Amino acid sequence: MPKLQKKVKSQKRSKRIGNWILTLILLLGSIVMVIPFIWMAMTSFDWGARLTIPFPPRFWPKEFSTMTYQTAFTNIPMIKYMVNSLIVAVGVILVSLFSALFSGYAISKLKFKGSGIVLVAALSTMMIPFEVTMIPQYLLFDKMHLLDSYWAFYLPALNYAFGTFLAKAFIDQLPGTLREAAIIDGASELKVFLRVYLPLCIPILATMTILQFLAVWNDLLWPLLALQSPAKYTIQLGLAMFTYNQGTPLPSVIMAATTASLIPVIILYLFLQRFIVESIALSGIKQ
Repeated sequence: MPKLQKKVKSQKRSKRIGNWILTLILLLGSIVMVIPFIWMAMTSFDWGARLTIPFPPRFWPKEFSTMTYQTAFTNIPMIKYMVNSLIVAVGVILVSLFSALFSGYAISKLKFKGSGIVLVAALSTMMIPFEVTMIPQYLLFDKMHLLDSYWAFYLPALNYAFGTFLAKAFIDQLPGTLREAAIIDGASELKVFLRVYLPLCIPILATMTILQFLAVWNDLLWPLLALQSPAKYTIQLGLAMFTYNQGTPLPSVIMAATTASLIPVIILYLFLQRFIVESIALSGIKQ
C-alpha cells in the first residue's frame, strides 16, 4: 500500500507540474499575441507619435490625447466605412450560414447516394487559393455587371465549404432519433430541420458567425477589386486608401482608426463567446 500511495502521489505531482508548464507556455503565447494590440492601443492615444513611430516602442503615450481619434474621425469617414462593412458582413453571414446549414444537414442526416463525394468535392475547393480564382471571379462579375455592388460579396458566400464541414460535423453528433420521431409524427423534412435541428445548431451558428465576420471585416483584396465607388468602401479598404493617399504619414492617427475598427469585432465576440463553449460541450452528445 505505501508503494501504491507513493506512486499515486508521484503521478499527481507529475500531472501538476505538467499543468503548470502548459499554463506557462499558454501564458507566454498569450502575451506574445496581446502585446502588439496593447502597443497599438497605447500608440493610438499618443499625440506625440503623429509624425513618426517612436523606437524603441513605448507602451505609455508621451503626450496622452484623444486628438488622434478626433483627427481620424474627421479625416476618414469611419462611420460610413463601418456601416458598409456591417452591410457586407450581415449579408455574407446570412447567405453562407443558410448554405452551410442546409448542405451540412443534408449530408449528415439524409444519407443520399454520393453524399460523401459531394462533401469531398466541396472541401477540395478550399485547397485552391483565392489568388488563383480571383481574376476569373472578377471577370465573371464584370460580365454580370455586378462589380461595385455588394452582390459581388453575397453570391460567392453561397460556397461556404468550411461551414458545410463544420455544420455536418456538429449535426453528426445530434441524435438521429429526433428526426425519425418527427417524421413519424408527420413532419416534413423542412420542418424537421427548422423546428428540431436548427434550435440545437445555435452554438455552431455562433461559431460560424464569428469566423465569417472576421473574414469579411478584415478582407482587403476582394473589396479592392470589386468596389470602385468610395461611398461603398469597406473599413479596411477605406483605411488603406487613406494611408495610401495621405501625403504625410500619421502613424498614431492610423493606429486610432485601426483600433476603432476593432470595436465591432470585440463586441461580437464577447456577445457570442458563450455559444462557442456550448458548441464544444454539445459535441459530446451521443445517440
